[in-house]
Amino acid sequence: MSEQNKSIVNQAYSNFKSGDINSLLGLMADDVAWTLPQMDGVPFAGARTGREAVGEFFATIDSSQETLRFDPRQLIAEGDTVVALGNYQWKVKSNSREFGGDFAHVFTIRDGKIVAFNEYMDTAACRDAYQKAMSA
Repeated sequence: MSEQNKSIVNQAYSNFKSGDINSLLGLMADDVAWTLPQMDGVPFAGARTGREAVGEFFATIDSSQETLRFDPRQLIAEGDTVVALGNYQWKVKSNSREFGGDFAHVFTIRDGKIVAFNEYMDTAACRDAYQKAMSA
């Protein structure tokens, strides 16, 4: 089961990297819970529930920042949980400021679908990049 769940997460990352958001959303349960930390001034921060809301999350990511590097490096799986450790670098489109660092993504997989996602990241770097955009 753990290897099968890792395969689902790998497919999700592949879909994200190629820009195939519809296929990525197809890997998710209808009522998926998608959670990032709350960060003032960051348009994609916070929690969302449901495939449609997660689709809006990815549209917001696409309109507000550019991927410079997105590198999930290690997947650790146990039971229905897959933890991805990696590193990324983004550029805020409104002011060209960059932020990035290490991340941990925690996926919960049930019946072959992503039912929950939680991201752990450098919230201060992200918030600061977006706050500067607001005052630039």
